[in-house]
Amino acid sequence: MAFFNRVGSLLRQSLNNNALLAPLPMSSMFNSIRCMSSSRLFVGGLPWGTDDSSLKEAFSGFGEVIDAKVITDRESGKSKGFGFISFSSRESASSALSAMDGQALQGRNIRVSYAEERSGPRGNFGRNFENSGGF
Repeated sequence: MAFFNRVGSLLRQSLNNNALLAPLPMSSMFNSIRCMSSSRLFVGGLPWGTDDSSLKEAFSGFGEVIDAKVITDRESGKSKGFGFISFSSRESASSALSAMDGQALQGRNIRVSYAEERSGPRGNFGRNFENSGGF
């Protein structure tokens, strides 16, 4: 991650020093650089009937799919309408993103983007009470 922070710092510095360049949205530029090395995709807007195997099948034409996971509700077991695909290479993930974003899958247009790294538990729901001393 330090590498990407350094690259971002250098890009920001060069953009500030070069008045000939039009202002670029920094967040999207840094996000593109960060995601260039990712082979994991987020897939949103999935049809409710999509399961892990049908998701893998839908994306397997773009390269070797290492893992396909549709996220489900813990209590009901029903799909939450999104999932993740992991490819063996960045190139496969990139071609799948380009080809599948906005396309119909079982009658619903899906959204495909690079998956963001998870930063840890959100709020107090993910806390480990034994190690944190409670609230």
